Amino acid sequence: MTNIQRDEAIAFQDLLHKEGLSTSEEVERRKSEIQLAIDETGTYRLSSLECTHGARVAWRNSIRCIGRLFWKGMHVLDQRHVQHIDDVFAALESHIAFATNGGAIRPAITLFPPEDPKTGVAPFRIVSHQLLRYAGYTLEDGSIFGDPMNAAFTQECINLGWTPPLPEERTPFDLLPVMVETADGTRHIHKWPEGLVLQVPMEHPDSHAFSTLGLTWYAVPIISDMILDIGGVRFPAAPFNGWYMETEIGARNFGDKHRYNQLEVVADVMGFDRSSERTLWRDKALVELNVAVLHSFKKAGVKLIDHHTAVEQHEQFERLESEAGRPVTGEWSWLVPPLSGSTTSVFHREFDATEHKPNFFYRASLDKEKTASSESSKGCPFSQAGHSTS
Repeated sequence: MTNIQRDEAIAFQDLLHKEGLSTSEEVERRKSEIQLAIDETGTYRLSSLECTHGARVAWRNSIRCIGRLFWKGMHVLDQRHVQHIDDVFAALESHIAFATNGGAIRPAITLFPPEDPKTGVAPFRIVSHQLLRYAGYTLEDGSIFGDPMNAAFTQECINLGWTPPLPEERTPFDLLPVMVETADGTRHIHKWPEGLVLQVPMEHPDSHAFSTLGLTWYAVPIISDMILDIGGVRFPAAPFNGWYMETEIGARNFGDKHRYNQLEVVADVMGFDRSSERTLWRDKALVELNVAVLHSFKKAGVKLIDHHTAVEQHEQFERLESEAGRPVTGEWSWLVPPLSGSTTSVFHREFDATEHKPNFFYRASLDKEKTASSESSKGCPFSQAGHSTS
């Protein structure tokens, strides 16, 4: 473990003490234990309390997340003992079931064994961006049927042995298997069992024709390709979830041109005039897509939040953080909703985008830190942190 990581381990103990989770005597004793463990083995093992609070604080520190008000309610599922790939897949199924909770979604994170600080390798790394994703099939003419974002990943799954539905049976919303890489670099895939994944068919409260579009989306966004860093201990397999904000599905997944690109067909179904951009048919279609998402999730009994309420909750989070004497951080471009942004308070604000640990990071960001650590004892800030549930 480098000196920087050693310093992070000690700093995390100071944070636990400052936030009332350990006494002065306990924190000093724990620091001594950590120093000894690092000297002998190059690393140390986090306690259950350290894992739980560290994961929750990582959510609190995620500058791209607008739902941080509920950081204290993160459920931490400890699977650090897992040694076999089949047990990883079983634990991931358990996470999905626990988080889904029949639609009353629970924020949760599953921790698998951390990486070896000397080699930077862990027993398992989840390759899938999210545990749940829809296939994107590349057709002969080069177009994509399904989700274009996942076209390359879909082909890799097929190359590894996944058997997709027959061409005539494929839909734009075929669930992909999850992909996990073991320490030897081998990638394994696992198909989700029938009935595990809750999916919501899209309807519109004022348009029966909308249902003919056949849109659907899964209930729980579970980010799975980020690295959780707690006190210098890094977990490259730590899938976590909150719940959806409707614009993530309606505005981005369905509305983005490089995704499902549904604005034109929704405008036609709703009878909007597309003869000129001045009719604002795109804007109307975007609103109605989000109306459909909100309506459909409510009808299905699945927890979801609208972007105006989410911003109000973030304002409450900011107040609580200020009262606790902690700096309020955020990344403006991620906190502003992709629909009617200027009607929300965050649009008119500036945010300090400084990142604090514990936190979630992309692998490229941590690679930058390792390079900087070898060149300077000061390290360097991360440039690509945060997460998206789109």
